[in-house]
Amino acid sequence: MVIPKKHSIKTTDKKILEKWYHLLKLGRTIDDKAPNYLKQAIGWSYHAPYAGHDGIQLAIGQVFDKKHDHLFPYYRDMLTNLSAGLTAEELILNGISKADDVASGGRHMSNHFGKPEFNIHNVSSATGNHTLHAAGVARAIKYYRAKGVAISSQGESSVSEGYVYEAINGASREKLPVIFVIQDNGYGISVPKKDQTANRKVANNFKGFKNLRIIHCNGKDVFESMNAMLEAKRHVLENGEPVIVQANCVRMHSHSNSDRHELYRNESELGYVSEYDPLNKFRRMLIRYKRLTAEELDVIDDKVKGVVKRAHKKAISAADPDPKSITNFVFAEEHTPKVFIDGLHDHKGEKFKLVEALNKTLKEEFRDNPDTFIWGQDMANKDKGGIFNVSKGMQQEFGEERVFNAPIAEDYILGTANGMSRYDDKIRIVVEGAEFADYFWPAMEQYVDTSHDFWRSNGKFSPNITIRLASGGYIGGGMYHSQNIEGALTALPGVRIVYPSYADDAAGLLRTSMRSKGLTLFLEPKALYNAPVAATSIPDDFEVPFGKARIRKSGNDLTILTYGNTTHMCVDVALKLEEEASVSIEVIDLRSLIPLDRGTILKSVKKTGKVLIVHEDNVFSGFGAELSATIMEDGFEYLDGPVRRLGAPFTPIGFNRILEKATLPNTDKIYEEVKKLIAY
Repeated sequence: MVIPKKHSIKTTDKKILEKWYHLLKLGRTIDDKAPNYLKQAIGWSYHAPYAGHDGIQLAIGQVFDKKHDHLFPYYRDMLTNLSAGLTAEELILNGISKADDVASGGRHMSNHFGKPEFNIHNVSSATGNHTLHAAGVARAIKYYRAKGVAISSQGESSVSEGYVYEAINGASREKLPVIFVIQDNGYGISVPKKDQTANRKVANNFKGFKNLRIIHCNGKDVFESMNAMLEAKRHVLENGEPVIVQANCVRMHSHSNSDRHELYRNESELGYVSEYDPLNKFRRMLIRYKRLTAEELDVIDDKVKGVVKRAHKKAISAADPDPKSITNFVFAEEHTPKVFIDGLHDHKGEKFKLVEALNKTLKEEFRDNPDTFIWGQDMANKDKGGIFNVSKGMQQEFGEERVFNAPIAEDYILGTANGMSRYDDKIRIVVEGAEFADYFWPAMEQYVDTSHDFWRSNGKFSPNITIRLASGGYIGGGMYHSQNIEGALTALPGVRIVYPSYADDAAGLLRTSMRSKGLTLFLEPKALYNAPVAATSIPDDFEVPFGKARIRKSGNDLTILTYGNTTHMCVDVALKLEEEASVSIEVIDLRSLIPLDRGTILKSVKKTGKVLIVHEDNVFSGFGAELSATIMEDGFEYLDGPVRRLGAPFTPIGFNRILEKATLPNTDKIYEEVKKLIAY
């Protein structure tokens, strides 16, 4: 492939050559110095040296435009970040995890550089996962018809990850303005490339992809790398399609300061990589072609020493993170609604089914905020609007750019939501994370990453996303169609999780989710989508706050805590026992699992003295275990009996309706449990 020559040792301006050499020398000086911080117990306990990647990393940073582009560097991209605009002091602050670290304030692992003000994104440690974010922000660049490109930088072994294929497949399908830079040094820690893929050049794994250009270059050579990146950016901007740049590099040192490469590399190989040191080669070329003299280069070397010395002095004296700050930025700012909290459904007007309430609210919010988007599987094909028609009619009204289908790739669905939300804080995204909640597991890597983005960035980036999932059983769906997942997902900080039981709460919580910042998991009891018992009238612009339970029935003898499908069963049992035996039962619909309305729960426990927790999920390690622990810790003195839990036994939910009925709670099981606890 012929790459137009934009730079060469003979034609590039001397001032530019001086700048490049200064950056190369400064980066390498810090790269070599980093392990000493660990030896002196100062920090930088993780450092992945970049030596041998110098050409391509310098080029990425020089081609990057901080006003229009978005850069997603990986942990070995120290020189990339320096070349893109970070200072020596900022690199060291990150390395020794100081409070003034612009990437994360010391919250994230060292060598994970970033600067949000420059559109340099701090990425997670999951190798290559930021390819999805780059594709997502590129989607926003394309939608808003903005200048610029997204650049994802990573090692060749990350290409073995499935979500990297999802990102490149999606970017080529959507023709997104993104450059995927693969820095190929031949090793994934100690695993050689031959154990990763059959192709010697991993970028060639994608040769069959349409709308995708592949450029190969020598990542050790400054000029070839610069020309490759310039051509890649030119192609993306002119043709509106992604490019892969595979840069052949060498890794001169161990993978990191916890790795010993002499255990798997022989002396011959180690001698070879040192001989092809890109910095020494560039210096020799400058002298050989008489572009700069040895004396001029020595002056730059001396300046670099001074820069590093001053940067070190300032970084060392900088403040450490405050231990009291650990709970800051766990959750982003939530919208404060005008709210109708307690009481029964005494709204006036037409009743809506739960599925109609969701559809109605989505459309209203899309009309209210033109920077709102929704995508997922089966979301928008002719008259279809998702498996359950929650998004029916939306593409017809709001167009294919705002409402569209995604590939059957759950990680891509959520990962590109994370990326697109990075483009502008005004953007609100709703994704149908999977057709059924129990298919969501492939997206867990992105769910985990997105859950701590706000905390990890020290409050600088909030993924403003609502994840909708059709959850729960009672439909005869069996495995992957009727399991519950909230028990597992509530263990991760940083995500609000709601689970409405009625149409009005579904509408109100969805509206609040879409108007809030941060990540919300919106679990929808699919068995209630069209159930008359869940239908209610809905006031205009109705909103429900997070962390506020709703008392469905007042009582004095026993408290039932529940949510989702089982709420209606509990209300039925409470009314039945009140009529049969004058037993007064209080039914609390939690609505919001995270944050949890501890106040309403404990107030009810204090009044009744007895508690039954009812949910569909397994009793063992289900969300009821957390509820029980909360009551035992903070309300033990009020109890007149054990806190009991009713849910599914520790088994999957079978497909046959007989097996499902035997597994899930129902009114008969709840009735018997209540009678036992009342009699205790």
